[in-house]
Amino acid sequence: MNRLVEIRGQESLCRERAALDSERRLFWLAQAQEWEQRALDEIARHFQECSIAQAELARSRRLP
Repeated sequence: MNRLVEIRGQESLCRERAALDSERRLFWLAQAQEWEQRALDEIARHFQECSIAQAELARSRRLP
């Protein structure tokens, strides 16, 4: 989840830049949206990995 912290940090940085750079505001907001999507993808990947690990654990417990 350290990766998620890094991604959210980049998103926040882009939003701060958007607030400070009125000429390139739309650019920075678009960058922030890209980082936000990366964060959502990272969260989904994490839960998918957890689900796979949980399924494998359950399967191994059923084996004799």
